[in-house]
Amino acid sequence: MFRSARIKLTAWYLLIIMLVSLMFSAVIYRLLSLEIARFEYAQRIRIERRFGGMTMHIPETTELVEETRRRILTMLAIINGGILVVAGAFGYLLAGQTLQPIKVMVDEQNRFVTDASHELRTPLTALKSAMEVHLRDRRLTLVQAKTLIAGNIKDVNRLQALADALLQLARYQKANGQTVKERLQGEEIVKEAVKKIEPLAHKKQIGIKTETTGFSIWGDKYGLTELLIILLDNAVKYSPAKSTVTVRGNKTDGWVTISVTDSGTGIDKEDQPHIWDRFYRAERARSDSESGGYGLGLAIAKKIVEANRGMISFTSREGRGTTFTVRLPAAP
Repeated sequence: MFRSARIKLTAWYLLIIMLVSLMFSAVIYRLLSLEIARFEYAQRIRIERRFGGMTMHIPETTELVEETRRRILTMLAIINGGILVVAGAFGYLLAGQTLQPIKVMVDEQNRFVTDASHELRTPLTALKSAMEVHLRDRRLTLVQAKTLIAGNIKDVNRLQALADALLQLARYQKANGQTVKERLQGEEIVKEAVKKIEPLAHKKQIGIKTETTGFSIWGDKYGLTELLIILLDNAVKYSPAKSTVTVRGNKTDGWVTISVTDSGTGIDKEDQPHIWDRFYRAERARSDSESGGYGLGLAIAKKIVEANRGMISFTSREGRGTTFTVRLPAAP
């Protein structure tokens, strides 16, 4: 599809360039023809005036003029041919560069649709299979029915979580830095995020330690709160029981730096280049479906940071834990 579009775009480039070139060539040929005719006439007049009334034969210069015009046409044709070849080559390269971002976007959308369809199909298949099996069971008891409903509710919750994550990701992709920004107290954002994660941390007996100084952020309150929730959620999920997650925040040189450090097993080196990819989950996460999620959290986190004109990075060592660091513009 893109090869055909590239050829068509190249053809349009060539058409426009050659139309302009041919128009200029026609103008140049016309002006040179007029100049040659004027020069021929001027030469004839000068000869007649120089020899006065003497009777003499002045040779015709029509053939010379026509030969000159033919040579001009030949030169213009060669020049236009060269322009055609050069413009064709550069036009093809330019068309490729023009279409490349569109191709990347379409490929990314296709992968997104494929991955989303796969993730949606899994809980839907589980729902359908469980209901079909119990529907055919004539001896279904009330206890079994309640168990079925409880399992179905769990699958529905997973579907809802996936739908919410997809909508959130789409929201920040569409925002492209156009979110509503305001002056925010950094400590309040951290406290709000910690408060929402505390129930999950309490289940694993994980403590959340905060080390923040007074600082203000210029950004989107909802988005930055969600950013910290995502990072804290990951830190708690992948930290062992009875460990500690540390949140640090400070302001330096017009930037606010917030870091979240866990006590987990770290991220494998082969997984590190892909952690920002949508639907990417490390093998360790895949082996634990309860904590693995859908692989959308960090992709959303990165989009939130980009929408707030910030930067996000991480450092990780296997067996030593992972630290995610976010740099955001400080409030003036």
